[in-house]
Amino acid sequence: MLCQAASQMAVKVVVLDPLANCPASSLAYDHMVGSFDDSATVQEFAKRCGVLTVEIEHVDVATLEKLEQQGVDCQPKAATVRIIQDKYLQKVHFSRHGIPLPEFLQIDDLEGAKKAGDLFGYPLMIKSRRLAYDGRGNAVAKSEKELLSAVIILGGFDRGLYVEKWAPFVKELAVIVARGRDNSISCYPVVETIHKENICHIVKAPADVPWKIKKLATDVAYKAVESLEGAGVFAVELFLTSDGQILLNEVAPRPHNSGHHTIESCYTSQYEQHLRAVVGLPLGDPSMKTPAAIMYNILGEDEGESGFHLAHKLIGRALNLPGASVHWYDKSDMRKQRKMGHITIVGPSLGIVEARLNSMLNEEGSGNLSAVAPRVGIIMGSDSDLPVMKDAAKILNMFDVPHEVRIVSAHRTPEMMFSYASSAWERGVQIIIAGAGGAAHLPGMVASLTPLPVIGVPVRGSSLDGMDSLLSIVQMPRGVPVATVAINNATNAGLLAVRMLGVGDSDLLARMSQYQEDTRDEVLRKAEKLQSVGWESYLNP
Repeated sequence: MLCQAASQMAVKVVVLDPLANCPASSLAYDHMVGSFDDSATVQEFAKRCGVLTVEIEHVDVATLEKLEQQGVDCQPKAATVRIIQDKYLQKVHFSRHGIPLPEFLQIDDLEGAKKAGDLFGYPLMIKSRRLAYDGRGNAVAKSEKELLSAVIILGGFDRGLYVEKWAPFVKELAVIVARGRDNSISCYPVVETIHKENICHIVKAPADVPWKIKKLATDVAYKAVESLEGAGVFAVELFLTSDGQILLNEVAPRPHNSGHHTIESCYTSQYEQHLRAVVGLPLGDPSMKTPAAIMYNILGEDEGESGFHLAHKLIGRALNLPGASVHWYDKSDMRKQRKMGHITIVGPSLGIVEARLNSMLNEEGSGNLSAVAPRVGIIMGSDSDLPVMKDAAKILNMFDVPHEVRIVSAHRTPEMMFSYASSAWERGVQIIIAGAGGAAHLPGMVASLTPLPVIGVPVRGSSLDGMDSLLSIVQMPRGVPVATVAINNATNAGLLAVRMLGVGDSDLLARMSQYQEDTRDEVLRKAEKLQSVGWESYLNP
């Protein structure tokens, strides 16, 4: 994927990989077959490169340090790779820089492990210091009796182990952070990662967490990368605890599984960003160009041909989905739980892309996958409001804006109102038009439950001529804004919704401009006719 990005940037990528038919070999400018653990091989490879970077941190860091002393441009710096490839050194480094972490302790023998268990309690996370990724190198001891078996699973104390206090997380989050040669730092939106047998399985972008949690996660990730040396993309994996803390789990000094979605969902993919960073180009825009995305890892479900068959069936279902893109890595061997590719689904809301993902995973059928999600919700407290509210629907039909019309009473069905208002944005609704008469509580109550803009339409009732509804809607307290229009003027509510959507939709903006021109031309025609035939003939054609 790095080579694919490079091909669009006139950057030539040479790869060092021990496999002659590695996935990058068909895309790279050149491919040197050899081990990145072999010092002589790495030194020979470096002679072909203007910049030397890594796609995996488990490399011969001593050789990188030697090459840097000889003037080879390594990005990120060898010192950073040395820190990150030893997870215990990672913890020590970030602890010294004030990064919030789970408590940790090095262990050298069983007695040390027991003391750690007494100190931190159980369950206790035991980790290998080196060569640990995708769940490898982690073991959980649920009690002191399980300590020895956990250590044996990890290869014994000679391998180098440490323990972490169990982090009672409610979600795992991640932030891709780019650092340029000029030390500029740019953070991608916070994502949620979901793991299957300790392997990243699903990534949701953006993470469905409060804004203040996103801000805290971004700040922690920024501070962590700021403490390291060199340019490139870094993946910062985090824990969100039940009491709202963000704890750093670990950092990878390279493009990462949690950033694969950026190829389709962001203005600058993590791969383009890594290339920009290491060669000294300005960092690109990391923001999302689509409201929501989900990345699904294609993990091997079986060995050999059977595994390939199952993967290809999944790909076939994915290609039926709106907004889905398939990335097949073309690895020659299929193994259970091996990452063989990934699928990214983009769409107007996280709820919609999740529904598409679930349809893909359901072999029995896809359901109504082509259904267009409503962008506007038209709601009213009673069907007696429909003769007024239909005018908003007519306007939206005229502009081909997908919408839904629902009866949702603030007084008679408060639970339905709560459910509708709190879930609307997850379903892709962007604006709510709420019509109400009398006490007219519906627009304000809905506005208090959703971050979406709400347009209130005061509906004329049998008494007070609709003034009670209008005043109820406009007298909302500070902090709960509701836009409004004239009494019974659902037409303007529909037009206002179109204009609001047009801010981010050039087609709608152009159609609104055309609507205004057509309205002006109609008035001019009427004026010309009146002047031509006189008022009596105009009124009595």
